[in-house]
Amino acid sequence: MAAQSVKTVAVVGCGVIGMGWATLFLAHGLKVILSDPADGAEDAFKRYLEQARKFISESGDFSQIIGNYEFVRDIVPRLGEVDFVQENGPERQEFKRALMKTLDEHTRPGVVIASSSSGLPSSAFVQDCARDAGRVLIGHPFNPPHLIPLVEVVPHPATSEQAAADALAFYRSLGKRPILLRQEVPGFVSNRLQAAINNEAYSLISRGIVSAEDLDLTVTQGPGLRWALTGPIATNALGGGGGPKGFAQRFERLGPSIQTWEDDMLKNRFDWSTERSAALQESVEESLRGTDWEKLVQERDSVLVRLLAAKSAKSTMSGQQK
Repeated sequence: MAAQSVKTVAVVGCGVIGMGWATLFLAHGLKVILSDPADGAEDAFKRYLEQARKFISESGDFSQIIGNYEFVRDIVPRLGEVDFVQENGPERQEFKRALMKTLDEHTRPGVVIASSSSGLPSSAFVQDCARDAGRVLIGHPFNPPHLIPLVEVVPHPATSEQAAADALAFYRSLGKRPILLRQEVPGFVSNRLQAAINNEAYSLISRGIVSAEDLDLTVTQGPGLRWALTGPIATNALGGGGGPKGFAQRFERLGPSIQTWEDDMLKNRFDWSTERSAALQESVEESLRGTDWEKLVQERDSVLVRLLAAKSAKSTMSGQQK
């Protein structure tokens, strides 16, 4: 189904990710039908909308925009109305398998069913989709989904090219920056990168080399700033002097040293033992003690909006200069 044909979206599962998706869909003028069986889910969503009021209001009148959603206990009778499904259920294979069977059975032909799964590939839960498993795929966002542009679109081997193309086009129509994975891999790309960084972070902290507070400072005041603009590959190329040969020059110059670091990292990787887990958690608790979490989220979201605006302005200027 073409992106411009999507007028109504089902958001199935309304935890943090589902609420973020619904906020984004509403801000882009779509009708949203949400469903979550948890007690208090609708009230939690209303609080989330208030928290995102500034973001939503940039698209128009807040009250009018948020009036375009319905919260229902049972999504099944409404699935025939929707043009796209964003599933956000628990990361449990059997649960998703049963849910996908239901979604596939009751949605119209050609409607893409995208799962926000964080690492479980869709080939693990489409076995019972008797009507059309080829329109099921992964549409994995980054939290908060209404602000972070990345979406990982991950087809399973039987996903149709049309479904993948429709998902990419739909996400782009929302201002997202989707990427297409060429094959399934557990954890996809973004979470595998995070897992690799986190493991080394956990190792360094649990071994007493650095505090949890200074570890976060290392990333936010160092490589994290550069990665937000150029990513690790382009950053490597710049470290080698830039230009077409920059990456190769850095690779050749620093490769042998980096291999010794990696050997040490493998030897000392975080092993999830009781002793090292306790040391890690002790440092983390000390670092986070006294944190005002509501304020932290507000500051994060505010800076993200300004950063994204600056990146967008930079891209626009670069395009005009070409």
